[in-house]
Amino acid sequence: MKILLVEDEKLLASAILDFLRAEGHVCEWATDALDADEKIGVYEYDCALVDIMLPDGSGLDLVKKLKETRSRAGIIIISAKNSLDDKVRGLDLGADDYLTKPFHLSELNARLNSVRRRRQFDGNPEIVFGPIKVLPDAKEVRVNGQTVSLTRKEYDLLVYLLANPGRVLTKGAISEHLYGDGIDQVDRYDFLYSQMKNLRKKLTEQGCPDYIQTIYGVGYKMTT
Repeated sequence: MKILLVEDEKLLASAILDFLRAEGHVCEWATDALDADEKIGVYEYDCALVDIMLPDGSGLDLVKKLKETRSRAGIIIISAKNSLDDKVRGLDLGADDYLTKPFHLSELNARLNSVRRRRQFDGNPEIVFGPIKVLPDAKEVRVNGQTVSLTRKEYDLLVYLLANPGRVLTKGAISEHLYGDGIDQVDRYDFLYSQMKNLRKKLTEQGCPDYIQTIYGVGYKMTT
């Protein structure tokens, strides 16, 4: 999952980033509203963790902008303020959840996964696409009932494709999702070609049709 953390408390941000990256998520960090505004204007995220109290503005304004731009990102507000008015306003603006500081990092991760399931997979605990079944909690993939061994990046690549069926995904967008925003500076995508080739091979070896369509010069599409 690609996550944007908007948090000005450096120690807390560092702890959150370390934990989420250890869980396999790709994380970007913005320390203020201006930095976050620039990132959401350029990049796509699966989820945004937004603190309300920022040094140069309110996180609620970022929530509003994310909804106005029709971002596909889920939104979790994190704040030291346990104010009912803030919670209600944030949810009314379109946030998916609200977490009050201090919180356990394992709870944050559980809520992130829950938000993603609700927004991208209709709340289902399993992702099913033809003979492919993905169990996100266990990070397990099965094809025709047989477990398929994927690397972390191959797994993330498959889930990203499954979350966007029928949608053409550019090589840049896929790479940013897997490796973070800085990857947009690369000139070649040999690493992506290799991962896509390996993923296709592992799926088809178990009798799965090749649903991944190459859009030459652009990227890939999970055919429905």
